[in-house]
Amino acid sequence: MTDASPDADSDAEVIAATRRWIERAVIGLGLCPFARTPFAQQRVRYRVSAARDTEALAADLREEAQRLVESDPQALETTLLIHPHVLDDFLDYNDFLDVAEATLGELDLDADLQIASFHPRYQFGDAEADAIENCTNRSPYPILHLLRVDSVEAAVESVRDPEAIYQRNIDTLRRLGPDGWNALWDDQGDISTRRRND
Repeated sequence: MTDASPDADSDAEVIAATRRWIERAVIGLGLCPFARTPFAQQRVRYRVSAARDTEALAADLREEAQRLVESDPQALETTLLIHPHVLDDFLDYNDFLDVAEATLGELDLDADLQIASFHPRYQFGDAEADAIENCTNRSPYPILHLLRVDSVEAAVESVRDPEAIYQRNIDTLRRLGPDGWNALWDDQGDISTRRRND
């Protein structure tokens, strides 16, 4: 399956837009209480995939998963596999998550790594397409976020009520509203702003 975006942003532009999203939304709005430390310590790897079909993306995922588990967590905590040229359609992306999870299983890494999902058109199953709460998982480009299971478990244990994070994020976005969300990107005249407003 091929689903290539007509946009031809450079890798540097893709990474810059992704970093701004992390700074302003993920960390700035407190959507993930565990993101600040590895981001500030530069222990996040940004891999921009050149894949134009799902087979190539799965190969990149295998490569990045192996790299992550073989790396020292003090040097590399987590990886964002950004794929701007494939799975632009959210339903196709959502279907691919099963392939991604199976890929970790084939590598016998499903006990070591897990995948968090982010997409410009992310939509929760019980939400309307234009519901503001979808923005908790809306990124400038499709992303497969590889996380270390041990790190996730340790982070969850450090939070008093981890189950409340999801609802707190929804409440944050509802207070912010569409105008507030769009205002986060007002000073950007680049592709990341245009993609969010598609």
